[in-house]
Amino acid sequence: SAPQRQTHQRGSWLLADPYESFMHHHLQYYGYFRGKSRHFTGQHPVTQSRLEASGAEVLLCVCTMKLGRLAMHHSAESLVPVPVLFAGSLMLKAALLKSKQLLFNHLEGPGVPRLREPRGLFAVPTSRGPLQSPRWPVECEVIKGQIQHIEWVPPEPEPFYQPTGNEPAPLIVGEEKGTVVYHIKPVAKDSYFTCSRVGGARGPITSPAISLEGPEDTTLLFESRFESGNLQKAVRVGPYEYELTLRMDLYTSKHTQWFYFRVRNTRKGITYRFSIVNLMKPKSLYSMGMKPLLYSQRDAQTRGVGWRREGGDIRYYRCSSEESQAMYCLTWTVCFPHDHDTCYFAHFYPYTFSDLQRYLLAVASDPIRSQYCKLRVLCSSVAGNTVYLLTITSPSQNPAATATKKAVVLSARVHPGETNGSWVMRGFLDFILSDSPDAQLLRELFIFKVVPMLNPDGVIVGNYRCSLAGRDLNRNYRTVLKESFPCIWHTRSMIQRVLEEREVLLYCDFHGHSRKNNVFMYGCNNKSTPAQRLHERIFPLMLSKNAPDKFSFHSCKFKVQKSKEGTGRIVMWRMGIPNSYTMESTFSGSTLGRKSDSHFTSEDLKSLGYLICDTLLDFCDPDRSKFLQCLSELQELLQQQIHRKLKDLGHGQHSDGAWSDISLSDIESSTSGSNSSQSDGLPAHLLSMAEKVRATQLREGCNYGQRPGGNVNI
Repeated sequence: SAPQRQTHQRGSWLLADPYESFMHHHLQYYGYFRGKSRHFTGQHPVTQSRLEASGAEVLLCVCTMKLGRLAMHHSAESLVPVPVLFAGSLMLKAALLKSKQLLFNHLEGPGVPRLREPRGLFAVPTSRGPLQSPRWPVECEVIKGQIQHIEWVPPEPEPFYQPTGNEPAPLIVGEEKGTVVYHIKPVAKDSYFTCSRVGGARGPITSPAISLEGPEDTTLLFESRFESGNLQKAVRVGPYEYELTLRMDLYTSKHTQWFYFRVRNTRKGITYRFSIVNLMKPKSLYSMGMKPLLYSQRDAQTRGVGWRREGGDIRYYRCSSEESQAMYCLTWTVCFPHDHDTCYFAHFYPYTFSDLQRYLLAVASDPIRSQYCKLRVLCSSVAGNTVYLLTITSPSQNPAATATKKAVVLSARVHPGETNGSWVMRGFLDFILSDSPDAQLLRELFIFKVVPMLNPDGVIVGNYRCSLAGRDLNRNYRTVLKESFPCIWHTRSMIQRVLEEREVLLYCDFHGHSRKNNVFMYGCNNKSTPAQRLHERIFPLMLSKNAPDKFSFHSCKFKVQKSKEGTGRIVMWRMGIPNSYTMESTFSGSTLGRKSDSHFTSEDLKSLGYLICDTLLDFCDPDRSKFLQCLSELQELLQQQIHRKLKDLGHGQHSDGAWSDISLSDIESSTSGSNSSQSDGLPAHLLSMAEKVRATQLREGCNYGQRPGGNVNI
C-alpha cells in the first residue's frame, strides 16, 4: 500500500487515512500528542498474536467499544483491520504506554492527567492483606479508629416497655434557650455527591463538642463521626436533659429514623432524659413498647455484657405544628451503669461495612468454607466501596450435575438503616457455610448467589434509607443509570445472567420494618398462571410453621402495587422469578407464642436465617405432602376471606360466587411499606443539573421548543 501522507495545518496533524485521522484527533482530545510532531511509518498488517504480545489488545477493546469499527478475531493469524493500527505507530505506542497509569478526564478539562486508582487491590478480603478502608464523601469528617462491639445474648427475654399514659411530652426548647454541646456542619442544601476518599474530609478533625471545665463538670460528650453514626446536634436543655437532632440522609432533606451515637462522661445513679426532635414518621414502634438499645463499654470489658434494651418514660409524639413537614419526637429516660463510662445508643443492633468485611475475611481465610464459598466483587459503589457477591455451592466434578442446579438469590441492606437484614443474612451464612448435614444437602441442591450489603455507602455514612445518589435504591431496580445506581444495576444484571443459565427458585431481599412487630413477607400474586395460583404463598406459610414465635403469616401481603414497581421484589418477579419476596423483620419484637411481648435479639434474627434454610428443604422436598397440605390450607383461608368480603358487600352467607371469580387484590390491603415516592426520580446530581438547565433556558429565552416551565429530560 502507499505510504501514509501527513500534513500539518493549524498546529494539528492530518492523516491521509480518514479513520487514522479520526483516531488521532480522538486521542488528542484526551490529552495525547499535544504540540508534538509524530511521523508514522508505512502501513503493515499486524497479526493478533503480535498485538497480544505487545499489549495492544487493550486498545483494540477500547476502540471496539467506543467506535464499533473493529472486529476482534480469535484466530492467532487473522488480520486486524489495516486502517486502525500501523507497525511502529508512535500513536499506538504512546497510547499503550500512557493508558497504563495515567488517565485524562474530560470533565476536568482536556489534557489534565490523573493517576489511575489501584482499583480492587484489596477489594476481596484475604488473610494476606488488610481490610478495605471505607471511602467517605469528602464532606464527612471521620474520627480515627474503628469501633467494635461484642456480641452478647441476654439470658432472659427483654420485655416491651408498658406505657402508663402518664409519660411526659417535653416541649422543645432549642438552642436559643439551651446550650449546644455537639454540632457537626450539615451538608449544604441542594448539594450532591462529588467525590470520596478514605477517611473523609481532608485536614485535621474539628472539635464539635464543648470542653469540660473540670472533673466536676457533668456535661455529656457526644460523638457520631464513625461508621453508621448520624447525630447532627445535641443541645443541653437541663442539668441532665438533652435534645438531639439526627442528620438526614446525605443529599436529601428527609429520612430520619435510624440513630447511633456515643456519649462519654456519664454519671451513675442519675436519670438522664434524651429527646430526638426531628423524626418524620407519624407512627412508630416506640409507641408500642419498643425500647432503645444501650451499650456500656465498661460492662463489655469487665462483664462481657453487650447491647441491651434500656429506657423508661418512653413516648413518641408530634412536636411541631408546621403543616408542610410535621416533626415527631422520641423521648426516653435512662440511668447509666457506671461513672465516667463510654456508652452508645442505637435504634437497632449496628452492623457496619467493616463488620461485614471482618466476617468475609474469616470466611475467605477458612480452608474448608472457602472451598464452597467463592467471594467476588460484584461492583464498586458510587463512592468506590466494594459490593461483594458470594457464590455458595458444593463443587461438582460433573458439569451436567451443576447445570441442573437451581439458584437461590438473597440480598440485604438496600436500606442502610435496616440493620435487621444483616443479622438475618449473618444467620443464613453461618448455617449454609456450616458442616450441618442439612447445609451440605442444600449446597448439593442449589447455587446460592448472595449480595450481603447492597448499599455500603449508605451504611458507612449512617443513612437510613438512601444511597449517595439521594434516592431510595429499592425504588430504582428498573433504572438504566448504571453510573448513578451501580449496586442495583449490577445486581439485576447478575440475576439476568443467572436466569439465562438456570431456574431461580427463590429471590428474597432482607429488610427491617419500623411500624409492625414480628417477621413477615411481601410477595407477588401469580394471577397470570392459574396452575400456580397461591403457590407464591406456600414458602411464607411454611416459614411461619417453622418459626411460630417469630414469623406472622397473617401479616404477609402479596399485592402488586403500581407505586412499588421499582422494588427488587416486583422487578425480579417480572423477570420470571415467581417466588420473589421482601422479608421484613421488625425493629422491636414478637407478639407470638413464647416470645410474645418481648424484643428480638440479634440471635433471634440470626435464627431466622437458619430457618430460611430449613424451609427451603421443606419447600423442595420430593415428598410433596407438606407442600400440598399448605396449598390446601391456603385455599381454605382464601375461601374464608372471600366469604367475609362478600358479607361486607351485602351478599348472602351462601353466595354462589366462586373464590376463583374474585381478584386476590380485591380482598387484600396494600403492603403498607414506607412511602418512598419522594425518593423516586433522578439522582441528586442529575436533578441539580436539570435545575441549572431550566434556569439557563429561562434566562436565555431558549426553551428548545418547550413552553416556559416545561420539563427537561436528561
